[in-house]
Amino acid sequence: MIRLDNISKQNGQQILFIEASAALHKGEKVGLVGPNGAGKTTLFRMITSQEHPDEGQVAVDRGVTIGYFSQDVGEMEGRSAAAEVMDGAGPVSTVAAELKELEAAMADPDQADNMDKLVERYGLVQGRFEELGGYALEGRAREILAGLGFTQEMMDGDVGALSGGWKMRVALARILLMRPDAMLLDEPSNHLDIESLIWLEEFLKNYDGALLMTSHDREFMNRIVNKVVEIDGGSLSTYTGNYEFYEQQRAMNEKQQQAQFERQQAMLAKELKFIERFKARASHAAQVQSRVKKLEKIERVEPPKRRQTVLFEFQPAPRSGDDVVSLKGVHKAYGSRIIYEGLDFLVRRTERWAVMGVNGAGKSTLLKLVTGSTQPDTGNVALGGSVKMGYFAQHAMDLLDGERTVFQSLEDAFPRAGQGSLRALAGCFGFSGDEVEKKCRVLSGGEKARLVMAKMLFDPPNFLVLDEPTNHLDMATKEMLITALSRYEGTMLFVSHDRHFLAALSNRVLELTPEGIHQYGGGYTEYVARTGQEAPGLRS
Repeated sequence: MIRLDNISKQNGQQILFIEASAALHKGEKVGLVGPNGAGKTTLFRMITSQEHPDEGQVAVDRGVTIGYFSQDVGEMEGRSAAAEVMDGAGPVSTVAAELKELEAAMADPDQADNMDKLVERYGLVQGRFEELGGYALEGRAREILAGLGFTQEMMDGDVGALSGGWKMRVALARILLMRPDAMLLDEPSNHLDIESLIWLEEFLKNYDGALLMTSHDREFMNRIVNKVVEIDGGSLSTYTGNYEFYEQQRAMNEKQQQAQFERQQAMLAKELKFIERFKARASHAAQVQSRVKKLEKIERVEPPKRRQTVLFEFQPAPRSGDDVVSLKGVHKAYGSRIIYEGLDFLVRRTERWAVMGVNGAGKSTLLKLVTGSTQPDTGNVALGGSVKMGYFAQHAMDLLDGERTVFQSLEDAFPRAGQGSLRALAGCFGFSGDEVEKKCRVLSGGEKARLVMAKMLFDPPNFLVLDEPTNHLDMATKEMLITALSRYEGTMLFVSHDRHFLAALSNRVLELTPEGIHQYGGGYTEYVARTGQEAPGLRS
């Protein structure tokens, strides 16, 4: 269906692809992976002809329809979310728009003289709408929006009033409703809660077209793809299997390549030693010349490429008291909407609580109550003895001063720290060399998240409160964070939509439901086993 034949592409000084080839066939579900900046979005843009390769060819079979979801969502306003989704469905959306205009005209008293013509036209347009499956289409549009977490009110309200994250879901729904021959999805799992993520998983599993997607959600990727294409140093390498198989195969390939490299280096060293030893002896001239020619002809084995990794390291934190935070009889409401009524909750030292609940259940509110960012209407929230808290909040990234550099931001937070220790801190969180001179306004979401974490963890807390800490992190950085947090000896209370993160780090689950609050001993994996569901919103 789609072929990339020997493509080369350069953006300024950065070489993205060098004679790279790959293909996407009907029915395949392919994960596109590679470090940030490797060229994943550029590849999507070349397939959709928004960009072109410098050399080589991108070929799309005749008649193949492509739906492309990107993170760059355009302006949306002036109509309902349902209408916005249907607008991407081809001819039927044009007919639907005319139906709406005719309905408005027939309700307008000033159009009374034209009523016969309007009614006649309405009948014709309505027939065409039915012929194109318009009424079924609206049902499907609403079903998709419901799967992505929309209420009826949100579907019928002005799409312009929605937040950026919800507009992303509308844009994704447009592509899903299209059901094109091939879907290109650039980070479709961003901004989705677990319930919506699991719904999308099932939708994509049942989709019979070709799929090429990127995602920073390991579990999501692993459950959907049956092939992985990796962008690595300008080339495209294809692995048949899911994401887990790709990781294993890549590690095996690197191990084999390292062994081949070391064997060849040992052989070269031996040959060069012989040449060096006997090059001055006439009796060995023929042998020396033969070995020199042999070495010239040998194709050199390159060592595996070194992958840049971020290494999070936690310094030992002082021990807290046994009771870390206690909530007693807490009531909290926003206007007429009651979030908590008589909440009792205790967090003890070394516990790692994952807080779970559907959107609006009160997950972030709980974290704000615990950190003192918001106060209960009634009741008491008390921190235990010797508790030193670190709080990662989503809005913390918005509070970074855009005109300060990464290093200046760290200096502002820790004026007494030496330059060497701050540079070491920056390096631990992936800011090496000149990267510390980047201004905060040009940082990506992932870089901002790493900077906020660096500031939070320099003077190590013994109680971490984390609100979606992995939202902007790529897979490699997530893995480093999980590794570091698994060695962390303090207490944790966190919210996350990443099932791999939840399973790796939680040893308790607090479930928020409309019927009440449920506490589960054991981590997320045990919670799934006991409830039979991966998220509260999926329970019957």
